[in-house]
Amino acid sequence: MFFNLRNHLIFDIFVISKKEHKMKRNIVLLIIAVFVSVNIFGQSTLLKNITSGKYKPSESIDLISSADGEYYFKATDANSKIVKYSYKTGEEVETVFDAKKARECPFDKFEGFLMSPDEKRLLIYINSERIYRHSFKADYYYYDIRRNHVRKLTENKSKQMVPVFSKNGRMLAYVADNDIWLAKFDFETESQITKDGEARKIINGATDWVYEEEFGVTYLMDFSHDNRLLAFVRFDESDVSEFSFQFFEGQLYPSLFSFKYPKAGEKNSKVSCNVFDIESKTIRKVDIPEAETEYIPKIEFVDDVQLAVVTLNRDQNNFNLYFSNTRSTVSKLILNEKNERYVNFVLLSTIFFLPDQFIYLSEKDGYSHIYNYSNTGVLRKQLTTGKYDVTALLSVDPENKVVYYESAEESPLKRAIYRVDIEKGNKTKLSAQTGTNTARFSNGGKYFINQWSDANTPSVISVHEAKGKQLRIIDDNKNLRDELTKLNLPKKEFITVKAADGTDLNTYVIKPANFDASRKYPLVMLQYSGPDSQLVLDRFSADWELYLASQGFVVACVDGRGTGARGEDFRKCTYMNMGIIESDDQIAAARYFASLSYIDANRIGIWGWSYGGYNALLCMSRSDVFKAGVAIAPVTDWRFYDSVYTERFMRTPQQNMAGYEKGSPINYASSLTGNLLLIHGSADDNVHYQNTMEYAKALVNANKHFDMFTFTDKEHSILGAQSREYLYTKVVNFFSKNM
Repeated sequence: MFFNLRNHLIFDIFVISKKEHKMKRNIVLLIIAVFVSVNIFGQSTLLKNITSGKYKPSESIDLISSADGEYYFKATDANSKIVKYSYKTGEEVETVFDAKKARECPFDKFEGFLMSPDEKRLLIYINSERIYRHSFKADYYYYDIRRNHVRKLTENKSKQMVPVFSKNGRMLAYVADNDIWLAKFDFETESQITKDGEARKIINGATDWVYEEEFGVTYLMDFSHDNRLLAFVRFDESDVSEFSFQFFEGQLYPSLFSFKYPKAGEKNSKVSCNVFDIESKTIRKVDIPEAETEYIPKIEFVDDVQLAVVTLNRDQNNFNLYFSNTRSTVSKLILNEKNERYVNFVLLSTIFFLPDQFIYLSEKDGYSHIYNYSNTGVLRKQLTTGKYDVTALLSVDPENKVVYYESAEESPLKRAIYRVDIEKGNKTKLSAQTGTNTARFSNGGKYFINQWSDANTPSVISVHEAKGKQLRIIDDNKNLRDELTKLNLPKKEFITVKAADGTDLNTYVIKPANFDASRKYPLVMLQYSGPDSQLVLDRFSADWELYLASQGFVVACVDGRGTGARGEDFRKCTYMNMGIIESDDQIAAARYFASLSYIDANRIGIWGWSYGGYNALLCMSRSDVFKAGVAIAPVTDWRFYDSVYTERFMRTPQQNMAGYEKGSPINYASSLTGNLLLIHGSADDNVHYQNTMEYAKALVNANKHFDMFTFTDKEHSILGAQSREYLYTKVVNFFSKNM
């Protein structure tokens, strides 16, 4: 509209008298300036609103289920109260904590809480300090609900982390300075269980960096059912090499942050499983075959004595489940699963143990499905079958023998919630709406909170009975829906394009709101492409790609081979050869888009973050189809990345040097085509800044010119609304200038 009006006004200048020319010209320029400023203001406001979270819908409720599954506890009043609500009615039952009324409470607000299993005690924390992506330490306070009294958990000066209640709620284990402490609430005493904890050497109970990042666990501790034993994993990271980087923080002399980071092929922490006898105050080491045990990513008591211990070998293709007798320390192998490529630990992380059986996810038939085993290791039944993936085990109702799960049965682009009867095998779909459903169940699976959205609808959060009946809607994000309707933002269109080998790849396309099929548009391809990842989903998102489309770009996102929810062969086809198939597929997709009448084949760009940045660099070096590209926090050589993630998909450099060499963008630097912008945070503890620095050196040596930007003291995610707005503005400006 703006361009048409401008052209009309300029045409008028040539038909008016010469006398009026100067005045008319000034008016025209003023009008153009107004339109330009309004347009720029509107666009910058859109990006500011996106990065500030204004268009982010309310999502899953942060709550803790009661032990009986009938109620939940939730922080209210700006985190000054904890209130008990009924799942069934949504009504407030009682206030279990009020900072203004609790006796001797030293704080007005808190950051989070834990409820004891007997619901007589609370653990509340303030002053948290982030350690890595998930872990943190904080000042914890103990609150006796019956006495309405608050006291510090411990008089130790060090902050505490990863607290775990005993099954009866009368004791608490926690970690401070890498040692485990045990608090007994009945006696108001505490004692130190381990005494060998030492920074960057020995960790008891908590986990090291790589376990937190790649196995998703911040602690490995559990109490026995009779509350007499505490099992924990001990990490000896003495031989793990350290990585260091500077924090500048406006200091005259920057500080140095060092931590243990095992890179591919290098030494990992040595792990052992131990049991503390609370009465005798002795520690016993559980006997597990060391030759087959590189990792212990999960432990859980099955009863008073038997401890389930999950182990993986270093290649992560041999999974063992042991039941260890914690009195005798003898372990019995219950289940072994081998895979010619790797065992997907994300599936194993949610094993549910029942009194005489267990439920877990396996890919043994080519898709991830639910299996039911007896506690002696005998297969009882495969509960789900078909050419689709079960994407999450959600809950088990041991009383009614029902399993609840999420799956991509309808489509890899969608998620639905189901229940299946353990004994009869009857399956029932619980979610009513098509799109992406996620669910959070109460204890025992009596109720669940469902979060649904599709590509055009922000999240609707609702409460349901176990059999699926909707009880009420908690939040339908109506205000956000109304706001977005006024903006008339472009919509996602779902299509398929061909991979390099002809396989159909799921894709979404976003066209500018005023799209004109007779015009030629520049295209920016967004992608992540990492193993078992997915960006192309029928779910709501109002992120920076909308701003990119508002600037006149067509946006496309293609989930290439190696991504998730399409069976084991599809997601594992990149094994030992990361980067090649993924870049082949993005290049093939780009060439397809280049053939479309509304795409300018000479103005195609690619963007990616982390694995996506890595793949963007390979795409720009293994083809000449991309005019410009942006790589944020990219891996540039898998030898620089951590052992667990890298070796899961590539094995070690010693085993697969050819794969590492072939998949390193550094080795393709001399072949780079197009205009490149590299972006990285200088304090990235995940994909180290080293990756970008080494790649930049390779580009200089190859006489390849490029642009580069560093976010000082920012980690991998470059968090913060101002930082994100700055980042995306820079990215869009780069594409606008170079395409």
